[in-house]
Amino acid sequence: MKKSLTILLVALSAIMIAGCAAPPTEEMNRAADAVTRAENDANAVAYAGPTLSRAREALNQMQAEAASKRYDSAKSYSAEAIAAAEKAISDGKIAADRARNEAAALLKALDTEIAQTEGELAASKEVPGIILDFAPLDADLAAAKSAHTDANASLSAARYAEAVTKAQPIRPLLADIRAGLSQAAMTAVRKK
Repeated sequence: MKKSLTILLVALSAIMIAGCAAPPTEEMNRAADAVTRAENDANAVAYAGPTLSRAREALNQMQAEAASKRYDSAKSYSAEAIAAAEKAISDGKIAADRARNEAAALLKALDTEIAQTEGELAASKEVPGIILDFAPLDADLAAAKSAHTDANASLSAARYAEAVTKAQPIRPLLADIRAGLSQAAMTAVRKK
């Protein structure tokens, strides 16, 4: 009786070990798919690089653990890879939305500033006795408008950081135009 009980326990242990000895293929495939989806998501790549790196690292660890037949650990890393990949996609979308909104707000504000500067420039040309070379100011305004158009094209193409980079020099350029106009107007008033 003791002998058959021992044989039964050994057989049950062997069955349990064999059950644990199978790689978690389904979980590993889901992890690989999740990381691939994140790697192919433009927003995740652009805005959630560190989280995407953690997903890749967990996937590599999962593969290493599976190769070493540490399947419980491989399963744990597969869950970590899936979670990190999904977070990278989510974080990327949130960051892209925020970047789009910031770029759009900047460009909208510049619409107003360009129109105001254009109006001030036109009005200054009508001031009697103003001594000012308007050609460089007109050229600067044209450059600001061109940069604004380029920035809007980048915004439309979902290249938000590029849109901001193209838009940033516009505000100082407009400020320089307005400063030149103001100085010329004050000089004209003093001459009267």
